Amino acid sequence: MAGGVGTRMRSATPKQFLLIEEVPIIVHSIRKFLIADPSVEAIVVLPQAHLGEWEKIRTQYFSGIGIKTTVGGSTRSESVQAGLALVQDESLVAIHDAVRPYVSKETINMAYHSAEQYGSGVAVVNLKDSIRELRLDGASEARDRSNYVLVQTPQTFNSVKLKDSYDKVGDGVFTDDASVYEAAGYSVRLVDGSYDNIKITTPEDLK
Repeated sequence: MAGGVGTRMRSATPKQFLLIEEVPIIVHSIRKFLIADPSVEAIVVLPQAHLGEWEKIRTQYFSGIGIKTTVGGSTRSESVQAGLALVQDESLVAIHDAVRPYVSKETINMAYHSAEQYGSGVAVVNLKDSIRELRLDGASEARDRSNYVLVQTPQTFNSVKLKDSYDKVGDGVFTDDASVYEAAGYSVRLVDGSYDNIKITTPEDLK
């Protein structure tokens, strides 16, 4: 998923195209999956306006590798469904943020393995900080952080079940694929993510 426009990054360059060690972030992210399993077929979903820049990057860094490209929609759900439309056969689909270049091979493979066994595998990490729930009256209340996790990507699924989920409830307001999958009646299985697997969204993240 490469739909970012760099608003919070305060950059004219879309954040997935910014450089780390002189290489675009999106290249690092795709390479991690190809290292985890060279047979992976990558699909890049991005806005129409970014196609030209992406084609330059794809030609430079992935010559000879069959990476598919499609244009996303106005919402994340529409963009995911655009990518899923290119998945023809029943398979395992790992949906990953283009701006998470530090995902580990171990997390990728655990997510695939879980999806193969149980239908889903979603990367998460435990909370380190105390948390409070905000109330409408302006007050707040402490919550037990051991009852919560932070959700990352990849979020990996059986493609047939994920397509069914989006067909059933995909027009709702969801922030990730696990929520769509769950709302459709399927059970979400969790796997260990990593604190290194950050989503690069702000200048501080990039540093």
